[in-house]
Amino acid sequence: MGVLIVLIYAVLGISGLLTLWRIVFGPSILDRAVASDVLLTLIMCTLAADMVINHHTRSLPALLVIAAVGVFGSIAIARFVARGDNTDR
Repeated sequence: MGVLIVLIYAVLGISGLLTLWRIVFGPSILDRAVASDVLLTLIMCTLAADMVINHHTRSLPALLVIAAVGVFGSIAIARFVARGDNTDR
């Protein structure tokens, strides 16, 4: 069981580092936006894995807040990009 926990956290950590790489060096704003959504999802998965491993639900409010921030951030970025597309025409 201990090896599985280490493997889960290692995969989530490596995924987080690769996602941060895309946020910093992404060629476009949409790449960075998608990477930030992926990073929020990875944070949620890490919190959920911690809840399962340690048998608690104390992180549930944080999961809900992170999910709301991700949804509203995606909507804001989509509106910003759509507005930029309309001015180009």
